[in-house]
Amino acid sequence: MKNVIKFGTDGWRAIIAMDFTFDNVRVCAQGVVDYLKQAGMTKQGLIIGYDTRFASEDFAAAAAEVTAASGVRTYLCDRATPTPVVSYGVLARKAAGAIIITASHNPGIWNGFKYKDWHGASAPDDITAEIIKAIDRILAEGQPARMPLEKAVEEGLVEHIDLAPVYLKQVAKLVDLNAIRKAGLDIIIDSMYGAGIGYLKSMLQGGDTKVTEINGERNPLFPGMVRPEPIALNLKRLSALVREQGASIGLATDGDADRVGIIDENGSFITQLQTFAMLCLYLLEARGERGPLVKTLTSSSMIDRLGELYNVPVFETTVGFKYVAPIMNAENALIGGEESGGYGFRGHVAERDGILASLYFLDFMMKTGKTPSELLSYLYDRVGPHYYHRIDAEFPEAERNTIINRLRDNPPDLIEGVKVNKIDTADGFRYILADNSWLLIRFSGTEPVLRIYAESSSDAKVERLLESGKKLAGIRQK
Repeated sequence: MKNVIKFGTDGWRAIIAMDFTFDNVRVCAQGVVDYLKQAGMTKQGLIIGYDTRFASEDFAAAAAEVTAASGVRTYLCDRATPTPVVSYGVLARKAAGAIIITASHNPGIWNGFKYKDWHGASAPDDITAEIIKAIDRILAEGQPARMPLEKAVEEGLVEHIDLAPVYLKQVAKLVDLNAIRKAGLDIIIDSMYGAGIGYLKSMLQGGDTKVTEINGERNPLFPGMVRPEPIALNLKRLSALVREQGASIGLATDGDADRVGIIDENGSFITQLQTFAMLCLYLLEARGERGPLVKTLTSSSMIDRLGELYNVPVFETTVGFKYVAPIMNAENALIGGEESGGYGFRGHVAERDGILASLYFLDFMMKTGKTPSELLSYLYDRVGPHYYHRIDAEFPEAERNTIINRLRDNPPDLIEGVKVNKIDTADGFRYILADNSWLLIRFSGTEPVLRIYAESSSDAKVERLLESGKKLAGIRQK
């Protein structure tokens, strides 16, 4: 049987009922069990969580039936639960890891299988390689054994749990929620029909601050958006409501709430790179903390500038939080972030947390008395103006190698009349220009799209760079 299960930058994702089937989910679950047995970690138990996508709770139950049949004590979430809540639950429970049924920000026809290690972080390549080896063996042998969920619960092998209380207790240690409740802000939250429904609202309501939640009910179709990804394209309703209501800020969390998108008081989208840099500034200046900053190569050069200004080291990795997390843990980093809108923080868990990132941003507003747009100006006063955009282009899979060969064999000396100082091929093709602008072309690790990124000193320059990127790759998409 051909193995269609491939782990990318954060687990395995596939189209529901095509490759993402109950049989394949059970095989993945057994692969995790076999890895844990090999590592001698089965006694620590395993958490299984899931999001609001179609049948996610049923896929999670199918995984639990397999883990229980292997004698692994399993803590099955009793409702759709944000990925960062499950990740912190691993630490709180001292579990061996967690399986999470989610496709994060992918369109609604997708679902996925994430595995978090004992740090609560995305499993690194050496662990996923062992899981994939086990999966190959299991596929050759046939379907794994499973124990009916009802029986597993009766025998104490599966326990339904609510991880929200322990997570809320943790967050309350990190940020003054009462101060935000009393601040008199007008906050609109877009939960994007995802697992984050109700979390920010329940934390922030009950005081002078007004809290409105939209898209706060489960809908696996994710209507009104291309996908539950908190970027400008998908936040038009939130943006309009912020303007109409005169709100202080709009906050959006993605399908599994590990990412955040921010709309300022004028209804304008603050890019993920701006948000990352602002959160770094918040920790370094507003909180006076010090420590290394970790960024993926798709993140802003503003992070490097902040590192220089505050005399802290900056580490750069390839794309994927599974590369960020180990450095965060090894270096006791202050923050780790990536271009997709996912940020992790010291003193919490080395994994993306869109809920805590939202609270930290609100706390930044509180500590400075500034609006989101004023905070952006505050950042630019220190690092200079930086603008960024990304486009995603679909392509026929048969053309992947053609695109790679085209980029490899035709390195440009100039892009938009500016000298190319360096070409970095660690993850795709990144062109670093003499004026400190950069352009990156790389394939997504979670879906079949070619991503083109650019950062420069003006929006107009960014758009020209993106057009150059399409020409270099031979993409004709408008």
